[in-house]
Amino acid sequence: MLTFIPITDFLASGSFEGHNLLRRGFTSVRSELLPSHPLELSEKNFQLNQDKTNFATLRNIQGLHAPLKLQMELRAVKQAQRLPFLHSSNMAVDTLRGNDECIGFEDILNDPSQSEVMGEPHVMMEYKLGLL
Repeated sequence: MLTFIPITDFLASGSFEGHNLLRRGFTSVRSELLPSHPLELSEKNFQLNQDKTNFATLRNIQGLHAPLKLQMELRAVKQAQRLPFLHSSNMAVDTLRGNDECIGFEDILNDPSQSEVMGEPHVMMEYKLGLL
């Protein structure tokens, strides 16, 4: 009689877990360092700070319901996405934020066909569904 042992019993976890290159990519020392310039942290959080400012202004002008409604719509739009291995333009999020008519750096130099992140579709879906 054969007994099958689940693969999850053999996986290391905690401090003994190795770095998984297929899921997380190569490690980078630069990503673990502190920001090299004071404005780097500000630039990383630009959209969050912009949203906070816009919500505060909207609350002062129209009342509490307006930013709550906009946050609810943003959350609903972010939940509806494409499969993890397909590039998404997030046009609905840009429209709600008012960035749909702006052309920025990421619009020109963020070509999905040039992406280094393309992975195996089956593995990515199984990871997203919690099967791996």
